[in-house]
Amino acid sequence: MIRFDLISAVPDLLTSPLEHSIVKIARTKGLVETNIHSLRDYSTDKHRKVDDYPYGGGAGMVLTPQPVFTCIEKLKQEREYDEIIFMTPDAPVFTQSDANALSLKENIIILCGHYKGLDQRVRDSLITKEYSIGDFVLSGGELPALVVVDAVSRLIPGVLGDAESALEDSFMDDLLDGPTYTRPAEFKGMKVPDVLTSGNHANVEKWREEQRLEKTSRLRPDLYKKFLNKH
Repeated sequence: MIRFDLISAVPDLLTSPLEHSIVKIARTKGLVETNIHSLRDYSTDKHRKVDDYPYGGGAGMVLTPQPVFTCIEKLKQEREYDEIIFMTPDAPVFTQSDANALSLKENIIILCGHYKGLDQRVRDSLITKEYSIGDFVLSGGELPALVVVDAVSRLIPGVLGDAESALEDSFMDDLLDGPTYTRPAEFKGMKVPDVLTSGNHANVEKWREEQRLEKTSRLRPDLYKKFLNKH
């Protein structure tokens, strides 16, 4: 089982997505545990503030260190954590290989950034890994945190109904998935490729591999080059 502790200044943003789809299945099976912590519950400010103006001036507000330190230190007193992750746009992009590595852990804290940023002393003292989900800025780290939880949860053995599903996902071997089809075999004049209805499994696998290579080279030449370098 893997446990996620999600820390946020806006915890309500995290609630609903964890109660549906794959993550809900994982939680129901007892394979994933999620706990949400509101930073305001750990603030010593009489108004429960968790942000303040940045030193040196500038636009926006900054998450203050006190509530973050208090929350994380309390959690660390209760158990050992394998990783303390900060979701922020100024970090390496989260990848499938990162999800694979995290799926082998037991206890993970994910701190969601908010406002303009986070006091650097938190990042220097407490954070073990930092991730973004792309080169763009969101209102906070809550959605990126949920992306990580979902990507990792579906890799836990027993979560997905088809044991092969996660292993065949895009990016597992640096290639994208090829096109997929289902019934009916013909729809509005558009037919499923004959090879998929031929019953010849060897030809099907060959076609799928060709499609994956073509699609990756066309849409993600960076991944295609990475794949070629490994082979």
